[in-house]
Order: sequence, then structure tokens, then C-alpha cells
Amino acid sequence: MLYSLVRLFSLGVLFMLPIFGMGKGFSQSDEKSSIKITSPNSATVWVISSGAELAWNTVNIPEDKTLQFYLFQDELVVQELGIFKNKKFVKNIDLKRSLAAGNNYRVIAIELFPVNKLSVAKYATPLFTIKKDTPRNTQLQNVSIQNTPSEASSTTPGLRDSFDGRKINYVDELIVSNKDIHIMLWDHGRVDGDIVSIYLNGEAIVSKYALTYQKKKFSIQLDKSKKNDLFLYAHNLGTSPPNTVSIEISDGSSSKNIILNSDLKSCEAVTIKVEN
Repeated sequence: MLYSLVRLFSLGVLFMLPIFGMGKGFSQSDEKSSIKITSPNSATVWVISSGAELAWNTVNIPEDKTLQFYLFQDELVVQELGIFKNKKFVKNIDLKRSLAAGNNYRVIAIELFPVNKLSVAKYATPLFTIKKDTPRNTQLQNVSIQNTPSEASSTTPGLRDSFDGRKINYVDELIVSNKDIHIMLWDHGRVDGDIVSIYLNGEAIVSKYALTYQKKKFSIQLDKSKKNDLFLYAHNLGTSPPNTVSIEISDGSSSKNIILNSDLKSCEAVTIKVEN
């Protein structure tokens, strides 16, 4: 278990802080701050439609200080649960509908803006379970969606406005002269553990790639019959969120550099149209 946690922190998700023991608050001495999450625990079962509750205890952290909570599945952040005052309890946290059912979830908490910068309290819960809604609830949800056709018709035809529960923001529109193009991608700024995927028309063309300063080249083929949407999907937050990638797009005769950002709630995208 400790090895899994070390691997988790190797992703750089939690600000390169010292590694803590599984199921134990970090405390180097009685003067240091610490956190212990009491709920969820190994017996907890969250149902997506019912939302989530968090309960915790702290030592040497005032009530007006804030804590940040993340939901992990295996080694990846799947939802940022929120930043809360140190009131020891919070409920009615909305869970993403896209979360998969499983018993491989854990919550991680971090003390924000600690008085002692060399002692940042953090805690990882044991693994617990998340379940999908019952078939009855799922059916009602589908009916509700079908009853709001105006929302679907308000989007630009052929372009998605969300993916996996995240909003897609279009930041540029490109026109290329060839349907066969190359993209080069690399970390924009300092390398901080960003792990990303690149999607073209909803299909992953680059999957869970760890960004570095070195440019990585990929070849893709566009659909000439429509505007193609290409967006960045973040699998973690790195140590300096949001995840930011530099992309060079080349059609063989010209190229353009763009910068896309993504966090756990939204993705930046561009449209690419092949010139007739």
C-alpha cells in the first residue's frame, strides 16, 4: 500500500509535499499540524446520486484555515471535491455522474497556506466504494434530459460542448490545407508532472501522456466533411495547475503554435477545418 502511495505522489499531483503513511496523518512533532479523515473510511459506500459527506479532525489547524480535498481512483485524480474551512464536516458534495462504480477510491486532504511551510498536513483515506444510481434513478435522469431539447439545440451543430462531465471551451479556429496533419506537444512552462490526453472528435489520439520539455510528434487524419474538434483532457493537476500544453500543428506547408489549458472541470479546445 505504501508503494502505491509513493507512486501516486510521483505524479506531482499534490504539490511535491513529503510522503505520508497510508491511513495516518503526518506529524513530525507535537507542534506540527495534522489531519485525519474519519469519513469516508473502508466501510463507506457513496452513491453518486446521493452526493458525498466528509468528516475530519485536525491538530494545530485553526477553524478559519482551509483544506483541499481530492477524490482519487487508483492513482489519478477523478474529481476535485472542494476547498473547505476547517469546520470538521461538510455534506451534499455533488459527485460527477461519469464516475465509474468501483471499490478503488480514496480521498486525500491537504492543508492550504500552512503557518509552518515545512510542515504541511495531509491525509489519505483507506480505499472505499462508489456505486452508480439504482436503475430507477437512472431512468428518471434520462427522462429529465429528454425533456430539455432546447439545451441540446443551443449548441453549435457538430461541436461538442462537454466531455466526461467537463465543459469544453473553444479558444481558436484553424484552417489547414491537408487532412493529414502532424502535431507536436510539450509542457508549456516548467515540467510539473502533467498527465494529459488529446482528443480529436471525441476519440483519444494521445492517451495519458506525461508532458516533458521534449517535443513529441503525432500524426493524425482530419475529417474533411466537417469542423474537427481537438481538445486537451487533464488526468491530474500537476504541481502548478491547470495543466498547460504547447501544441504545434503542421499541415506540411505551414504550422501554428497554440497553448491549451485544462483542469478537472474544463477543457480548452480548437476547431480545425480542412480547406476545400
